[in-house]
Amino acid sequence: MHIPDGYLSPATVVATYAVVAPLWVYGFKKLKASLDEETLPLIGALSAMSFVIMMFNIPIPGGTSGHAVGAALISILFNPWIGFISVSLVLLIQAVVFGDGGISTLAANALSMAFVGSFVGYYSFMMCKKYRAAPFFAGWIALVSSSVLTSIFLGIQPIFWTLDGKPLYFPFGLKVTFVALVGSHMLFFGVVEGIFTALVYSFIKKRQKVVVA
Repeated sequence: MHIPDGYLSPATVVATYAVVAPLWVYGFKKLKASLDEETLPLIGALSAMSFVIMMFNIPIPGGTSGHAVGAALISILFNPWIGFISVSLVLLIQAVVFGDGGISTLAANALSMAFVGSFVGYYSFMMCKKYRAAPFFAGWIALVSSSVLTSIFLGIQPIFWTLDGKPLYFPFGLKVTFVALVGSHMLFFGVVEGIFTALVYSFIKKRQKVVVA
């Protein structure tokens, strides 16, 4: 689901950075206020786990790929701002060190996977936390929601930016990207994310007391 450099128009890049920049600033303030000797090791460990699972990219039809993220898990254990910043930092490291994703598209990736994934996962969990399947549902809906925004970022490129009828950036429209990304994440990747979220959440809650913000 990482969008590489060159897939988005300069206008899209500027717009996504303009939106995410103040969110990063506020999120770092929230993260700083939450860090202490008890929360720091767990946040670090969960961020590292997010890094690992995102490295397993599986190609899917429509010119992109899918994978689990882990944003919902961090968010429901702490709060969505910590999930947002943690996954954003993971995306930055992957883009700079491993070339997974891109620098120009970092903001778009952060909005879809980190911000949307964290907040949708957190509030979905809070709405149905009395049910046993709440962690699974939070992970599933978080990743599906992230795939929706990613499909929009990609799918609007050939609608607005063409030259002589030929796409200048990502070549497939919304009909392709939405079906390819959202469909695959609803049926497969979201299920994997849900299972991952439920298992790790249960493991952590059984072994140490975590205060859910």
